[in-house]
Amino acid sequence: MEDKSRRKFLQNTGLAAIASATILPLSAEPERIKELFIHHVFFYLKEPNNAQHEAKLLEGLHKLAKVPTIEYVHIGRPAMTNRSVIVKDYSFSWMCFFKNIIEEEIYQTHPIHLDFIKEYSGLWEKVVVYDSIGPKKVD
Repeated sequence: MEDKSRRKFLQNTGLAAIASATILPLSAEPERIKELFIHHVFFYLKEPNNAQHEAKLLEGLHKLAKVPTIEYVHIGRPAMTNRSVIVKDYSFSWMCFFKNIIEEEIYQTHPIHLDFIKEYSGLWEKVVVYDSIGPKKVD
């Protein structure tokens, strides 16, 4: 009997410790809201098979990545995946992450971004932009 009581006590104590570890920090600290903003651009080159134009746009995207409000950047090309829902008609994908919409608005008017548009926009026939913001959550 004593062994079962001890086991039960340890189980209950462990559950209480887990519950307090997950609940107390949330109630003990003020909530910190994280508002992630994602800016995803798809570039369609005028001459998609022109290696020089591809290299030039890639050069420009690497310059653009230096805008200080950008948290993370991903430059990509269409993946070699084959499912009916996958769009692969673009030349380059540019995805960048910002802490919030204010940081993204600073990016939009930053001289590096404006210079990028002026210097490289002649290479593409169109761009498609998807901006998204995640639901606010506690960090």
